Amino acid sequence: MKNSILCFLLITLFSCKAQTEVKNEKPNILLIVVDDQGYADFSPFEKYDTSVETPNISRLGKSGTIFTQAYVTAPVCSPSRAGILTGKNQFRWDKPASWGPGLPDDVKTIAEYLKEVGYETARIGKNDLGRNFHKNNVREYPLNHGYDEFLGFSAHAHDYWLHSDKIKERTPDPYGTSALLGPLMHNMGEKSYDEGYLTDILTDESIAYIKRKREKPFFLTLSYSAVHHLIHEVPKKYLDKYGAKEIPNYDPDSLVEFGKHKPGSYSAYYDKYSRVGAIKADELRSYYLANLNCLDDNIGRVLDALKEQDLEKNTLIVFISDNGGSPLTGANNAPLTGGKYSLWEGGIRVPLAISWSGNIEADKVVTNYVSATDILPTLLNAAGSQTEDQTLDGISLLNPDPNRLLVWKWQKTWAVRQGNWKLTNANENHWKSDPSAQYIAPIVDNLELKLFNVEEDPGERNDLASQYPEKVKELQEAFHNWCEANIEN
Repeated sequence: MKNSILCFLLITLFSCKAQTEVKNEKPNILLIVVDDQGYADFSPFEKYDTSVETPNISRLGKSGTIFTQAYVTAPVCSPSRAGILTGKNQFRWDKPASWGPGLPDDVKTIAEYLKEVGYETARIGKNDLGRNFHKNNVREYPLNHGYDEFLGFSAHAHDYWLHSDKIKERTPDPYGTSALLGPLMHNMGEKSYDEGYLTDILTDESIAYIKRKREKPFFLTLSYSAVHHLIHEVPKKYLDKYGAKEIPNYDPDSLVEFGKHKPGSYSAYYDKYSRVGAIKADELRSYYLANLNCLDDNIGRVLDALKEQDLEKNTLIVFISDNGGSPLTGANNAPLTGGKYSLWEGGIRVPLAISWSGNIEADKVVTNYVSATDILPTLLNAAGSQTEDQTLDGISLLNPDPNRLLVWKWQKTWAVRQGNWKLTNANENHWKSDPSAQYIAPIVDNLELKLFNVEEDPGERNDLASQYPEKVKELQEAFHNWCEANIEN
């Protein structure tokens, strides 16, 4: 009898120990950042543009929680990605609120925090903090801010097809613009690909990373450049599917001329096809849908790899777009006004989902507003860590504050939101050529400040500033007080 009791106690002890170990095990973390996806082009939302075909992004949304009012810290890539990476409003240190905030030595990143608590860290894809492009000996380069490995490009954009040493040697200006071509940066060297499509390559490399045998949990930032320009560069099967005509890829011998750029330069080719004109406004949507469909197929391959490696249940996945859909690619931000490049809702409200089997509620919709700065503290919490940094702007995504203050500064424009109210001095509709047909133009007038109830009026069509002058004053003071307290002199 005593032996039976002792046996039972030992089994119970080891069983409890095993359960405790599983419960306390740090999850693998996959942060997927996509480029310029439209708000209405996120199929997990109840009301989305049904011309979109993204079953794998829908699958990701179904397995986790989605956020209908998620904001990034800027309406363009570089500053927005700085906000995601650091959990802070990048204009804390970037006083001009510019295109290129960079990354100061004293501002820690998600990768640095996670590496400190035992994670292997890797970044695959786009690395864009707006400064020091193409260099690997600067703070902005991933290996110098917490990542153990990097494969991708450190720039605004990269050609989708041309990744070889040979094309770099033939091109007058492989680095002549913030968009480039040629080999991808790989740790402290380069990796040349004679063939292949960039979105496929980034996926292949990510899957290879996921399949590695390891003793530590991993943090992988998979930073796609899709659906950014050059929007027409998509494998032919996707072009055919959406009835988009094939456009020849860049060739140094083609002598493409555009604007002030040298004939035959990559800058001339990139600028020609990243503006409405060479591709007509009513044609852009087909290229965008093809690009997005290809991106979705690749995300599906990554999700399948996690499942095949039996990592699905212990991998936390975050999916976010770096800013709103671009008016120059065919993205759809409905019902939001404007898009990329502006502080209207269409420029800063983005698709966001988070998934972690058994830990984060599946098939849930959160309607409270949240911020991309919330990703960092949420991931640290999942990893059993935290930060004492009092200047962090993020809070947990899983515990939104319905009355928090959010602020934005972007060049000469600013905005503030608290509760249902948003105040902004945005007044731009600055396209010299027609934007794509999906673009919803903002209200443009001579009034300095506009007030919107964005809960009831997400399209910002009804300016309430004259009806609620006290609310205008309250939010204006809140914004200026925040800036005085937090922006470096």
